Amino acid sequence: MHKVFRTMKKVISIPGAPAPIGPYSQAIVKNEMCFVSGQIPLNPATGLLVDDSIENSTHQVMKNIQSLIKEAGFQMTDIVKCSIFLKDLNDFTAVNSIYSEYFTTEPPARETMQVAKLPMDVRVEISCIAIL
Repeated sequence: MHKVFRTMKKVISIPGAPAPIGPYSQAIVKNEMCFVSGQIPLNPATGLLVDDSIENSTHQVMKNIQSLIKEAGFQMTDIVKCSIFLKDLNDFTAVNSIYSEYFTTEPPARETMQVAKLPMDVRVEISCIAIL
């Protein structure tokens, strides 16, 4: 029987991304995979929501993801899957426009869905998975 080598789960928590607003980790790294919890447009420097426009909200979410991915030792090009949750699917085109700036080649697999409500009543939340 072969022994399976298992790496320890590592919690990623940094000041460059908003602190969790519930009982979860900002991100987890295990077995060369990084799982980033849903990020909302909280500015980590001020603790305030960036909600003046869907474009600025999406930029803030993506910046939060970038900070976590970098701290975990990954790059944005390592992201293989994203889930986007929108309060209003009419924001789809605007979110796509901003999102595409962060994935200029070989974008990850993704789904986008409209949901009834998001934490802190934000308009957008994005989670992702990266693999080395």
